[in-house]
Amino acid sequence: MTDTEERFGVLTDEAVERSRRRLGVPRPQRNPPHNYEVTWDAARHFAYGYGDDNPLYCDPDYAAGTRWGTLLAPPTFLYTMGEDAAPAPDPGTKALLRGDPFAGLGSYQAVMEFEWWCPLQRGDRCRVLQTQVGVDLKPSRFGGRTAHVVNDYLYANGRGEMHALRRGTWINAERHTSKQRATEQLVQQPYSAAQLAEIDAAYAAETRRGAEPRYWEDVEIGEELQPRVKGPLTTTDVVVWHLGWGMQLTPPGAFGIAARVRRKAPGLYPPNPLNVPDTVQRLHWEPERARELGLPAPYDYGGMRETWLCHLLTDWMGDDGWLWRLRCEHRRFNYRGDTTWVRGTVVSKRLADGRAEVDIEVRCENQRGEVTTPGTAVVLLPTRDRPVELPAPPAADLDGMVAHELTRFAVTGDRPRR
Repeated sequence: MTDTEERFGVLTDEAVERSRRRLGVPRPQRNPPHNYEVTWDAARHFAYGYGDDNPLYCDPDYAAGTRWGTLLAPPTFLYTMGEDAAPAPDPGTKALLRGDPFAGLGSYQAVMEFEWWCPLQRGDRCRVLQTQVGVDLKPSRFGGRTAHVVNDYLYANGRGEMHALRRGTWINAERHTSKQRATEQLVQQPYSAAQLAEIDAAYAAETRRGAEPRYWEDVEIGEELQPRVKGPLTTTDVVVWHLGWGMQLTPPGAFGIAARVRRKAPGLYPPNPLNVPDTVQRLHWEPERARELGLPAPYDYGGMRETWLCHLLTDWMGDDGWLWRLRCEHRRFNYRGDTTWVRGTVVSKRLADGRAEVDIEVRCENQRGEVTTPGTAVVLLPTRDRPVELPAPPAADLDGMVAHELTRFAVTGDRPRR
């Protein structure tokens, strides 16, 4: 089986085996981070990009008076950071990591999981270590097989303390299977004045817990979190999101800087209708590119909805709470013009190992009543007799976290769950 056949044929056992040989091998980051340091401006621009003006992230004077004593970055700000912590690969490692065993297959992000152990605060730098920790063959509901690949992104702050884990699952399917899956039809109607008034009223009604502690004792099972509304999604929303989030896939820079990148990676810049090379990411704002790829309209990023879920949770828990875990699944596209209602319900609470934990079911739901991103979260709240203690990571450093994750996957044979 040649590499060429592996890329562009059916899903093969050889491709899966080549992927498995990468487990636990650090993968050097291709792009520099959007932010090297947490600054007032960077945190504020990121928060504004998803519609959040929480002073804990946007006002240093306010933040100085909280339990944290300084301005914090929003939970998913980690997307914008991460100086590469991978060691320089030797020739054998370079060969092992070259190319994608599943490059000829359709690939889509299915699950994203987070766990946070300490905040990123003003002045912090951050290092990231990326490694693959799982690959499993699973049957497709349309026939054939799919390869589920799990990648970890492990973040440590400038003091070497473990900040967070971001764990993503990507499903790789044969092209005919991906086409069968693409049966979603988009029916969008212009918004009426009444619908827009309802959305504006929801924006106006939003409140934030802020400095008033939400005590664990006061939380009731079945309690509904005040919803957040995001939309109708416009191209402008996506542009403003990018101002804080960066570009992620395409390296930062325009004109001559982009041209230098394009010479090294021309595949990142397919030509537009004028034959001008432009970023692959433009399907998120350019209708022509979205239709070329079989989609009815541009759509958002999974990271946007993950961040919207965090907005719901951090507004509800207040300054003294801690968002510990979030897991969500991206099941449908969220198209330009769609309105997303971000909702949550308390499903259980408990005292465990000194922590006052609250389990919350969360979801993103569009104006058609379709759930695009369901999820679960664990929030830590203060009790009336003690503040929140930050949870300890499973290992103290990046290498220890890699070993921990590999062990969990070896034991479960699947995506680790709480």
